[in-house]
Amino acid sequence: MAKSLALAGVALLVLTACAEDNPARRGWLPGDRDTTSNTPEITDLWVNSWIAALAVGVLTWGLMLWCMVAYRRRKGETGYPRQLAYNIPLEIMYTLVPLVMVAVFFFYTDQVQRSIDEPYENPDMTIEVYGKQWSWDWNYTYTAANGTEYEVYDTGVQAHLTGEEGVRETLPTIYLPVDHDITFELKSRDVIHSFWVPAFLQKRDMIPGRTNYIYLNPQETGVFDGKCAELCGEYHSEMLFNVEVVEEDEFTAYLDGLEEGHLGDEYNRNVNLHDSDVLTGGDD
Repeated sequence: MAKSLALAGVALLVLTACAEDNPARRGWLPGDRDTTSNTPEITDLWVNSWIAALAVGVLTWGLMLWCMVAYRRRKGETGYPRQLAYNIPLEIMYTLVPLVMVAVFFFYTDQVQRSIDEPYENPDMTIEVYGKQWSWDWNYTYTAANGTEYEVYDTGVQAHLTGEEGVRETLPTIYLPVDHDITFELKSRDVIHSFWVPAFLQKRDMIPGRTNYIYLNPQETGVFDGKCAELCGEYHSEMLFNVEVVEEDEFTAYLDGLEEGHLGDEYNRNVNLHDSDVLTGGDD
């Protein structure tokens, strides 16, 4: 009876996962499989890792249940069963199998990480993102299809979560052209932040004095939620932004409305300095 129920449960899980719109097919990850050029690889790594973990779990639970049934104390028996001090073949297997599993997980994780972190030799656009308490600045460097070169910037204002609808439309927004290779240069103006767009399945810290990178090609138009994923102070929860992926003509029209130039490190601040040092430009 127990075996029949277990098999029925597994069969039901497999059949429900076959539906195209079933989130189980993607391991309940946000977004879609083809949101960016990197999401297919990340999705496959995530789902296959869970399948492997589930297979090991089912095997382990099955062996535990089998031992509990096969070696249970029968009616009329007394005392303990015969005790074994050791079993060399079994101990070797229990040592080698986990080592092989860890090696396989490491290999595929390293393979995906190297793939998605491979820099673009000639990206279509570079966007320099500064995290700051508690908003964002972005500098766009882009050459349009007609040859027009853009070096423009936008600066965001901290969100104010009131609990009312419509706040999302007021958030700072990064615009990206669809089907373009984009390099994100991630920096911080003050404390450690973290740039995270859940639907892109990538997150990277922004550390003062250091530049981190994300390389991706957005392949679906739409508006995606973004946030800081590192506790960065009192209003960390309001350090939100939108990412809007649009067609190139709409993207260039947006760039035409921005201020020329870039906002550089001159607006950074060292939060470890006293207020008087900050105001007078004191040494670090």
